[in-house]
Amino acid sequence: MLLSTAICSRARKTRDPRFDGRFFIGVLTTRIYCRPICPVRESKEENVRYYPSAAAAAEAGFRPCLRCRPECSPGTPAWLGTSATVSRALRLIGESMPEDEGMDGLAEKLGIGSRHLRRLFLKHLGASPIAVAQTRRLHFAKKLIDETQLAMRDIALAAGFGSVRRFNATFRDTYKRTPTQLRRLARHTTAQAADEYHFQLRFRPPFAWGALLDFHGPRATPGVESIQDGHYFRTISLDGQTGWIDASLNSEANAVSLKIHFLEPRWLFLIVERVRKMFDLTADPQEIARHLGRDPLLCDRVTARPGLRVPGSWDGFELAVRAILGQQVTVKGATTLTGRLARAFGAGVELPNGLTHLFPTPEKLAHSDLQRIGIPRSRANCLRALAQSVVDKKLTFSGVANTDEFLEQFCEVPGIGSWTAQYVAMRALGEPDAFPASDLGLLHAARMRNPRELETRSQAWSPWRAYAAMYLWQHPENISDWKENHPQQSGSIKTFERLRTA
Repeated sequence: MLLSTAICSRARKTRDPRFDGRFFIGVLTTRIYCRPICPVRESKEENVRYYPSAAAAAEAGFRPCLRCRPECSPGTPAWLGTSATVSRALRLIGESMPEDEGMDGLAEKLGIGSRHLRRLFLKHLGASPIAVAQTRRLHFAKKLIDETQLAMRDIALAAGFGSVRRFNATFRDTYKRTPTQLRRLARHTTAQAADEYHFQLRFRPPFAWGALLDFHGPRATPGVESIQDGHYFRTISLDGQTGWIDASLNSEANAVSLKIHFLEPRWLFLIVERVRKMFDLTADPQEIARHLGRDPLLCDRVTARPGLRVPGSWDGFELAVRAILGQQVTVKGATTLTGRLARAFGAGVELPNGLTHLFPTPEKLAHSDLQRIGIPRSRANCLRALAQSVVDKKLTFSGVANTDEFLEQFCEVPGIGSWTAQYVAMRALGEPDAFPASDLGLLHAARMRNPRELETRSQAWSPWRAYAAMYLWQHPENISDWKENHPQQSGSIKTFERLRTA
């Protein structure tokens, strides 16, 4: 949905949190840009300008507000009009800072020319890809200054600045203050351990946090993941370093409270971005509900569960392994197998909240006897083939610019079909339009008999078909109805039980 000046004006005057991050306000009299929810006194309409992104406001010569802190906004919505290319480019920027490769390298990954990529960014975001990346880097550094007690040298490194001198100069130019002066303005309410970092990751309400945990809970790998009292815990490993995260809901701030326990601060940007993806924090539930609610099949479901997200994953390879282990077994059975896999082949750790193992690496699984966890030889061969493809760098779950090309390569692994590929695209790649039309649970919920019919019906839900799948999975029908209406498939009830909540 394109935002007109009238819509932006009403959202600004009402400080509507649903529009937080969807546009920014540049105030001509102060040369400061703000979020729509900024608590400062309302400016006259003739003294404000509206920008589609923080980078666009910065490019226009405005500096970030110190009251509403634009770096704390929920981020640019993943939808961005109709440009899948821009959405994928933003995903690449989130996975790694692109300054080293430049705009040419980013455009090459996307399979388009750098000029065309720049035109798309200017159209949808009002700023070039490099300006967007630089603004995100600056905003992340500002969050580290305000929300952690890291030394400035470590902040500069974690945020991707080439040197402390460049870091200091950028802050003086942007905020008219040094990083040290900005830290004095921050209010640190609690002391943090040397390897502990606290963040508030904002989202656009509504947010069905309970539904998200209900989905993750039955699928949490024992020893690797844990859900307790509304908190999500899991072990993490990057570059040989081990740690863990704790995520919970802060409904008053429309944020997910994140605690990161990790020794090396230079990985903080990547960790935060992965968590944002895990909980789908850049989603725009208002836009998604408006679109899906037009269909009578989905209308009541959307109304009953506002703010439903598509659960992401910490690691794409891990999710793919889980999906393969889940073939032809129930959700509980898949969780049991995944727990066995983690205990047998994952590195042991001693961490709180029941966290005892890291998930096995591709290198470990590629050369292990996987049948000893109780899976058929064909499935063990599939897992080893997948792991070997990742080890050989024939397949990678990060930096995916062309989803169709990735899924084609993914399906070349023996034992991986369309359903697994679409499921991985939904949860590992964050593709909002991925849709496993062959899923028996979706067919049942939609009361359709074959995947082709459901695939045709789902075209009306594009580009939000992944969210449509979540709404259908959240409302499973009685299995006896399925057996009565589909007697020829009554032998697939076990499969249906697995897939109906997929």
